[in-house]
Amino acid sequence: MKRLRTIFLSIGAVLAGLFVAVVPAQAATSQPCDIYGSAGTPCVAAHSTIRALYASYNGPLYQVKRADGALLDIGLLSPGGIANAAAQDSFCLNSTCIINEIFDQSPRHNDLTIEGAGGAGSADVGAPANALPVSVGGHTAYGVEISAGMGYRDNTTSGVAVNGQPEGMYMVASATHVNGGCCFDYGNAETNNQDTGNGHMDAVYLGLRCEFGGCNSSGGPWVAADLENGLYQSNTGTQASDPGPGIIPFVTAMLNNNGQNHFALKRGNSQTGGLTTTYSGSEPTVKSGYSPMHQEGAIVLGTGGDNSNADVGSFFEGVMTAGVPTDAADNAVQANIVAAGYGGPNGVPGGTLTPGSSISLRATTACCTTRYIRHSAGDAVTSVITSTSSALDKNDATWIIRPGLANSSCVSFESKNYPGDYLRHANYQLHRQPFDGSSLMAQDATFCPATGNIGQYTSFQSYNYPGYYLRHYNAIVYIAHNGGSNPWDNPALWADDTTWQVSSPWA
Repeated sequence: MKRLRTIFLSIGAVLAGLFVAVVPAQAATSQPCDIYGSAGTPCVAAHSTIRALYASYNGPLYQVKRADGALLDIGLLSPGGIANAAAQDSFCLNSTCIINEIFDQSPRHNDLTIEGAGGAGSADVGAPANALPVSVGGHTAYGVEISAGMGYRDNTTSGVAVNGQPEGMYMVASATHVNGGCCFDYGNAETNNQDTGNGHMDAVYLGLRCEFGGCNSSGGPWVAADLENGLYQSNTGTQASDPGPGIIPFVTAMLNNNGQNHFALKRGNSQTGGLTTTYSGSEPTVKSGYSPMHQEGAIVLGTGGDNSNADVGSFFEGVMTAGVPTDAADNAVQANIVAAGYGGPNGVPGGTLTPGSSISLRATTACCTTRYIRHSAGDAVTSVITSTSSALDKNDATWIIRPGLANSSCVSFESKNYPGDYLRHANYQLHRQPFDGSSLMAQDATFCPATGNIGQYTSFQSYNYPGYYLRHYNAIVYIAHNGGSNPWDNPALWADDTTWQVSSPWA
């Protein structure tokens, strides 16, 4: 029996100076499940930690579990609106939280809980609740950041397609947080956490896995259909003409399957534009057992059907429908997703150390006053950034201030164009990495601001290495001590190199 949902209580108190008050979002007139329902393909599952997927929905989106075992359901700022992230911030302040359950907004109540052991993986753990902050609709909310060993599932569902019935599904994910592990899926899976054969899954996938070879030379990621024992970009497995969506922060990934002889894959940029159909044709032909399909009706998020859980991914929202949606309905849903404003302004002015503010960090050493901290190939470096720099360079040099992952009185720097990735030190060098929920990374990614070591501007001291400050040295960013044993600890220009101007964001 499913746990009865608790009554959601809005928590308004937040730590002064760290969080900015929000104005309740206005309810939408039509959300994805309203669109699909009007088109005759109602949602049988609607999951999001970000926003309501029905215009009238006013229940909880997800539940967080604090380190002491306390639970809180996170609801909405207003009916049909955005998640009340401030409630999570207040509840989890000075502690840690995981996402314990993701509620189904549809009348079917197909809620997702942390996945148990399966044929290919031991029992999963919950995703850290604060790992994936994102701006949407003028507010900040939290997505689901999946690292290896994390996943969610419901094996006792209502209304989900079984035994060749038609269905559709989509998820909004990120192309910046992917790998080649199996399998970052959302959709229909086995009810016993085992691989029960070809055609027993019907889930949409986003990642770098190319099981059949011959994939596009872009290297992905790609949208594919996980139909069990194969990630299919087409009926032959591969779609060499599809370069994938590119390395963009928000991707709409869609799968429609009539359960008998046809499936289709679509993708789009969740911030702009329409959908691209990458495949529409017969069920897989390179292996048997897919025509008709043999879906079992469980729902999985973040793993394969047998709990293959070596994957990573970022999940923001997703739905499943009874029946195959029309192209018109899919197009209208994509337009709704774009209009939601993923990655857009969040109402916090830029150029300050207030959480939610977007900033760029300019070097103040006389030699280098046109150089800013940016990420390149995962490392933190300084580069000259000007008004004529490329959009990519400007995005790479823009950071979002977040409450310190290890101490909310300090700060962490989230990448603007890689949601959920933070600046952290490892072996003294700074890198851009996704937050895995570990205490070590939380500490490595937390920096405490103080008056600049030259007497003005700002210096940032490492939270877990007192006396070590962010420093640029030969265009690479380190944490450095004044007069330590490493080359970047050289006392010459140490005060200048560890002082930064917090400036307006380039992106």
